[in-house]
Amino acid sequence: MIENSRIKETVQTAGPAKDLGRSPRVTLRRITSLDQDEFLERVHASVDLYQPRMSLPATPEAFQTFLGRFDEGQSAEGLLVCLRDTDAIAGNVNINSIIRGRFQGGSLGYAAFAPYAGHGYMSEGLGLVLRHAFEELRLHRLEAQIRPDNQASIKLVQRHGFRYEGYSPDLLFIDGAWRGHERWAITNDMIGIVPSAPHPTLPNR
Repeated sequence: MIENSRIKETVQTAGPAKDLGRSPRVTLRRITSLDQDEFLERVHASVDLYQPRMSLPATPEAFQTFLGRFDEGQSAEGLLVCLRDTDAIAGNVNINSIIRGRFQGGSLGYAAFAPYAGHGYMSEGLGLVLRHAFEELRLHRLEAQIRPDNQASIKLVQRHGFRYEGYSPDLLFIDGAWRGHERWAITNDMIGIVPSAPHPTLPNR
């Protein structure tokens, strides 16, 4: 356990993270401790965009706790969508609650940051996330739980081929109450991104 913690700390603090994918305008990379100041600036500037639907760290202490959740796709992956020309952080995407074995799936959370929201950067970034999740992490399924009034988010997942799977009342505790959400999901074979080999935790039958 100590050895794994040291490895995780080294990954998060040793220099800029490498690109996990590139599109014409954005890159995808893991969040690291070096992103703290810019990430917090983006969070404070973007409160009106994501609250109350999503809660993001707003202090250095909260950021470090947030960072500690991620373990390079073992149980959660913290990713940033950055502009290719400046490396500015345009948004973040988390792959949460990764379950292996017969499920091989995770749950998406994402937010666009001001002043980059509304320019299609997150759409490009989500495309890179899907490829990373299905090729590199070798997941089979990704889910997004979305409030019915969040039409921008619904249009985003529709654009990438997610299918509507139903409505769950009282699904997530948000802004002081249990809120109902639509459930949207996509699998690797729906968009033809299949890993060269299954994840080693997938049973043979």
